[in-house]
Amino acid sequence: MKDASPGRITVPSILERKRSGSAQKITALTAYDYLFARLVDRAGIDLILVGDSLGTVIQGNESTIPVTLDQVIYHAKCVTRAVQHALVVGDLPFLSYQISPEQALESAGRLLKEGGVAAVKLEGGVHMAETVRRLVQIDIPVMGHVGLTPQSYHRMGGHKQQGKKSLKTERAAAGTAERIVEDALAIEDAGAFAVVLEGIPDELATEITSKLSIPTIGIGAGPDCDGQILVLHDMLGVDPEFRPRFVKRYANLGETISSACKLYGEEIRSGAFPAPSAKLVKIPRAK
Repeated sequence: MKDASPGRITVPSILERKRSGSAQKITALTAYDYLFARLVDRAGIDLILVGDSLGTVIQGNESTIPVTLDQVIYHAKCVTRAVQHALVVGDLPFLSYQISPEQALESAGRLLKEGGVAAVKLEGGVHMAETVRRLVQIDIPVMGHVGLTPQSYHRMGGHKQQGKKSLKTERAAAGTAERIVEDALAIEDAGAFAVVLEGIPDELATEITSKLSIPTIGIGAGPDCDGQILVLHDMLGVDPEFRPRFVKRYANLGETISSACKLYGEEIRSGAFPAPSAKLVKIPRAK
C-alpha cells in the first residue's frame, strides 16, 4: 500500500498540530458533492466534513434526523473522488451507531469502505465513549462532537446554545457546562483524535480546549478552539434567509445565482440569448 502523499492531511498530522504546540489553526468546512469539494480542497482547507447537515442544506429538512447512512455514503463518494489534499471525515447519522457498538462498527466500516472517508464523526460524550473506544480499537479514527448536538434536536427543543445552565441546580445534567466538559474528556479518553465543540459559550470552549490534548474544532464556540468549521453553504451565503449569529459570510452566492438565473430568463424571453450569430457546437452521432 502506498503512503499518503506528502501534501495530504492525515489523522496524525491533525493530532500533531495540537501536541506540538503549533499555533497554526485547523481549517475545516463541509462539502457534499464533487465540484464544491474540489474547490474547497484546492483552497487548501485542512479538513472536509461530509456532514449530516446535508439533511437541512441539501434535502431541505428541518433537522438532520431523517438522513440515512446510505445517503451519507453516497455524498462521501462524490466528495472523496475530488479531494487530493484534505482529510475527509464522514458523519455517522442518527440511529446508525447509537443502538450498539457493533452497529457503530458496521456503519463506520461502510463509510470507510464504500464512502472512501479517512475518519468518522459521531455525536455524544460520556454515553458514547465505549462506542468510540471500540471503533478506535480496530483502527477507525473517530472525531467526537459535544455541546449542541444536532441529532439531539428534539431534546434541546431546537438548535439552542448549550452549557449556560447553573451547575448548582442541574449538576452534570445534559446540556450543562460541567456535563459538556465531562463529555469532551470522555471522548478524548476513549481515543478520539479531535472533537467538535458546537454552540457553547466562548469561555467554556476555552476551558475545554485547555484541558484536552486532542484538537478542538469550534462552530459557534468562540475563537480559542484549535480550529474552526462552518457549513459551506452558510459561509458562502447560498441561502439569504438563513444567517446564524456565529456565521461570517465570505460571499453572497445566493444573490449572485438568483441574479444570473433572472438575467438568463430575461435574455431568452427577449431573444438576446442565444444570439443569432452564435456558432452551434456539432455533437457527433453515436455509432
